[in-house]
Amino acid sequence: MNEPNELSYVLITPYTIAKSRTGGVLARLLSRADLELAGAQMIIPNETFAMNYAQLLRKENVKDDLTLLADYVEQNFISGGRPHRILLLLFRGPDACRKLSDICGALYAEHRGIESLTGETIRDTYADLIFDNGDPNKVSYFEPAVLTPRNQRDANRDLALIAHFLKGRENLVANVEYPDPSKIEQTLVILKPDNWNYASSKPGTIIDMFSRTGMRIVGIKVHQFTQEEALHFYGPVEAVLKEKLAPVFGGKAAEILEKEFSVTLSDDTKKILTESFGKEYAQSQFRDIIEFMSGERPGSEKNNKPVKTLILIYEGEGAVKKIREVLGPTDPLKAPGGTVRREFGSNIMVNTAHASDSTESFEREQAIVKIRENTLQDIIGEFLGQRT
Repeated sequence: MNEPNELSYVLITPYTIAKSRTGGVLARLLSRADLELAGAQMIIPNETFAMNYAQLLRKENVKDDLTLLADYVEQNFISGGRPHRILLLLFRGPDACRKLSDICGALYAEHRGIESLTGETIRDTYADLIFDNGDPNKVSYFEPAVLTPRNQRDANRDLALIAHFLKGRENLVANVEYPDPSKIEQTLVILKPDNWNYASSKPGTIIDMFSRTGMRIVGIKVHQFTQEEALHFYGPVEAVLKEKLAPVFGGKAAEILEKEFSVTLSDDTKKILTESFGKEYAQSQFRDIIEFMSGERPGSEKNNKPVKTLILIYEGEGAVKKIREVLGPTDPLKAPGGTVRREFGSNIMVNTAHASDSTESFEREQAIVKIRENTLQDIIGEFLGQRT
């Protein structure tokens, strides 16, 4: 008998995000939890949410570490009058709460020597719990790195609060005033379907590579392209494929025919092959891209085989160029070492990630995938509704 699916969450704290540790945390969660990443959203909490969430943590007060967590939320979700970015991740699957809790790790209200740290859990690696030298019972510094509930009862209670907070909020966050806003760009990145074929640290590692640019993540969502969205998104590629591939494969077809039949084809015949076979081959390649991104091949019956992508919006000075430099060229075999596509791409189509090539492309692409919208509230509402 299959275990019922649970829905739980992980919050990645403001300090962990600011220190560009998001990718490392996500890599651990994706590769070790054996759970579906059901949703993701960057949020900036208000004071009401921070206080209410801290209050819920205190209601669990079965251990001192929950009081410690509640104090942290009150003091660090908003500080200096400014709310900070928090990454909300939803995970779905059997025994989700226990699995996430085990991977995130416990907080121990006791001294822990360096030798006792193994790096096995996320908190072992990224959290800090430092005690006052003069008072062994007083914590002088605390950073939990992540927050996650211990059981489904607590998860349901927290998720109801989160869903209420998310209602009516846009998916893009803004909590920074730049000295010269005219220099600030946004760019869109897609972690393509080949990153989600099995439990893997690859998506987190790719995000970690992009973090070297110093760009801030201001939007994120799990997205399943419809065939219509994929056709619209990759529409400009179709003409380029015909222009570049038709002559190449029309020429190859001519070479094969000449060799097979020991005949020399005229230039007119070669041109016909380019206009017929060459363009048809290019069109087939375009259909391959649409099927790869949406799970459905144009012209075929709907096969209900949705595939997953993760869409991120990066923001900062020169964001478009900086992100594309780390991404690398379309062909992974021609990409420099240390780029995302060189490390993880397979071929021109299965090249692991996409990034906008201009601010104009960003505006077009973000509209197609409706980046300002997110489905987390609906996912939570549906799950909680099923359990009432």
